[in-house]
Amino acid sequence: QVQLVESGGGLVQAGDSLRLSCAASGRTFASYVVGWFRQAPGKEREFVAAISRWRESTSYADSVKGRFTISRDNAKNTVYLRMNDLISDDTAVYYCAAARPGAVVGSKAEEYDFWGQGTQVTVSS
Repeated sequence: QVQLVESGGGLVQAGDSLRLSCAASGRTFASYVVGWFRQAPGKEREFVAAISRWRESTSYADSVKGRFTISRDNAKNTVYLRMNDLISDDTAVYYCAAARPGAVVGSKAEEYDFWGQGTQVTVSS
């Protein structure tokens, strides 16, 4: 079992940057693949990025490639999402999620077992 808490969201202008954090409980956090998803009003939850247990593999949605960077610090039980060059389409609630040990880096929500409560990111144009 792992509990996830997101932070770092807020209201920014188009072109600005934000760094989201996902803090996890539990001493086995390094065993989990972690992903970021987002959900805009009236839209389905969509994949943003994911990172493997020891950072050897990352995956990004096409819409954020080159602008977002996912990273993790297993010593701090934290995964980050650095978001640069934000645009209005990035406005959403951002969730981090963890997949049970043994999972591979995936882009489908059903591949993840634990979810945080989300943090709101609003980009004004």
